[in-house]
Amino acid sequence: MSDPGNNAGSADRSLGQLVAAATAEMSALVHDEIALAKAEVRQDVKRGVTGSVAFIIAGVLFLFAIPVLSFGAAYWIHTSGLGLAWCFGIVGLAFIVLGALLALFAVAKFKKVKPPEKSIASARQTAAVLQGVKPHPRPAVPAGESRPEVTGSTLTHKALEKSPVQDKASAVARSST
Repeated sequence: MSDPGNNAGSADRSLGQLVAAATAEMSALVHDEIALAKAEVRQDVKRGVTGSVAFIIAGVLFLFAIPVLSFGAAYWIHTSGLGLAWCFGIVGLAFIVLGALLALFAVAKFKKVKPPEKSIASARQTAAVLQGVKPHPRPAVPAGESRPEVTGSTLTHKALEKSPVQDKASAVARSST
């Protein structure tokens, strides 16, 4: 980006021109920051996609390995002298037993899942508190005066105390604080 102080005749520029230049520089800075953020996100997405593809390929290779290892286990059992059919049956039953154990483990874990009781109780408590809340009454402002811009400060309280025109609601609001 260019330095606005190095432009010829920069001392002769009006305040409006200086503000316009500062606005243009700020806009360019924001656009450059957005472009940088987009570039960083693109790079991270590319890395994430590459990692995901590698993970998927690894998973497929592991799935291909299961039947090969199953055959190997069956043939290894066959070396003990059992018939080949019995060996494949034993490996198949081992997979069924492992699957059943994992299913029982999953069911036990799912039974322990409960709704977020603390969050629900907190939300109910907040809803109960908000149901009882009434909006703050606005103080009456005499004709010709402007309302103080800062709310909740001592400026507002002082303006209310000095105000000659007050309605009943503003007096109640002031006395409750």
